[in-house]
Amino acid sequence: MPKLKTNSSAKKRFHVTKRNKIKRAKGWKSHLLEAKRSKRKRSLRKHDYVSKADEKRVKRMLPYA
Repeated sequence: MPKLKTNSSAKKRFHVTKRNKIKRAKGWKSHLLEAKRSKRKRSLRKHDYVSKADEKRVKRMLPYA
């Protein structure tokens, strides 16, 4: 069986936890931060998990994770 290529952008964005959940960072925190409230920016720092609908697609991009 040949080796599979890992999607480069996916390996930078996602991490697999011990329980096989896929952890991701939240978006919308790169610019225009003055308009966003402090509470919203604080909550954007925290991580989130990939939804069940997208999990299969992300796992296909990370074959060895």
